[in-house]
Amino acid sequence: MNFLFKPLVVCFLLGIFGFALKTDFYNQQLRNGRVADAEKEKGKEVEKMMSDKGISANYAEVFLRAFKKEQKLELWAKNKGGSNYMLIKTYNFCTTSGELGPKRRSGDRQIPEGFYNVDYFNPNSQYFLSMRINYPNHSDQILSDQLNPGDGIFIHGECVTIGCIPVGTDSMKEIYILAARAKSHGQTIPVHIFPTKLDQVGYNNLIAEYRGNTDLIHFWENLKQGHDHFEAYKIVPEVRVNPKGRYVYQ
Repeated sequence: MNFLFKPLVVCFLLGIFGFALKTDFYNQQLRNGRVADAEKEKGKEVEKMMSDKGISANYAEVFLRAFKKEQKLELWAKNKGGSNYMLIKTYNFCTTSGELGPKRRSGDRQIPEGFYNVDYFNPNSQYFLSMRINYPNHSDQILSDQLNPGDGIFIHGECVTIGCIPVGTDSMKEIYILAARAKSHGQTIPVHIFPTKLDQVGYNNLIAEYRGNTDLIHFWENLKQGHDHFEAYKIVPEVRVNPKGRYVYQ
């Protein structure tokens, strides 16, 4: 065999193998009875919900955006490789805990605020199905309690919480199967969590209510930049963290 041809073959086979590992994720999830039941009950409904927006449910990229004051979780999606996200559906939190403001320590009952990703799918959750976000992220690691910032923050079914985002079992079936399909073709699923809708009215209301808390206002001002970027372009910004724990947007 030609020596130049050998590495090309190896690279091709590795690429196929890597793709198979990614696409196999959802099939692995379907071996769990809860996920299989969710697919059976909601699969066709989810496919229609997406196709009505011109998006393939099997090759969609998804984005989740939460607003604590309004107790809403938005599901956005676009075709893989597409540019602009479209709002697909808005779900209600079925309960909540804590106050407005970021999570800063274990046991504070706070839902985090900031820019996260889904880093773990749990089909055997105590709360039916759940997806963990990567709290504490790099910003939280800088700004939160250094010894015990807390962890284990999930979007999940059922209606109980001490810092997570519960949307109820029926809603979680839709969210979970769409997110798991997206992960199967390689997407890292972004989750942005805000204290409230940070349009100018919402932001002005925060400033008026929390006028004496300059730290919170500066934090929310920083979040607003990322919020406004998505509002303007419907593109999830690339978010980094500077040494002071502030978010920097690309």
